[in-house]
Amino acid sequence: MRITIGADHAGFALKESVRSYLEQSGHAVTDAGAYSEDSVDYPVIAAAVAGAVSSGDAEFGVLVCGTGLGMAIAANKVRGVRAVQVNDVAFAEMARRHNDANVVTLAGRSIDPDRAFAIVDAFLSTGFEGGRHQKRVDQISGLECGPTETVS
Repeated sequence: MRITIGADHAGFALKESVRSYLEQSGHAVTDAGAYSEDSVDYPVIAAAVAGAVSSGDAEFGVLVCGTGLGMAIAANKVRGVRAVQVNDVAFAEMARRHNDANVVTLAGRSIDPDRAFAIVDAFLSTGFEGGRHQKRVDQISGLECGPTETVS
């Protein structure tokens, strides 16, 4: 699988662990930064990862910051991206099954590497159920047109 990964300074250590784990698992991983614990602006990294997913250069994205929250907010500004902040395996599975999420964000300050590996494995291996959920995913995509347009 083609995955683009990124983090800010607060998520750097966990990103490095997850990147290595994904590569050892046989995935093609592109690292969008940060490349050290030096301070960086997380929206720039989120935009790079989300842009790779939106363009099709990556099938999925993984983002890490202190809480995962800022990364999710920023990534969701990119058309076609459905980013979710996840702290456990069950939520990772549901985000994929029902929401067809394509970017997962992690909390570098509160998730240990083993838990992150389990979350990422669940996220990447769970398929979208489609069916009744497709209509809702389409409605979410319709929101990208602008706030004054009606979702049908």
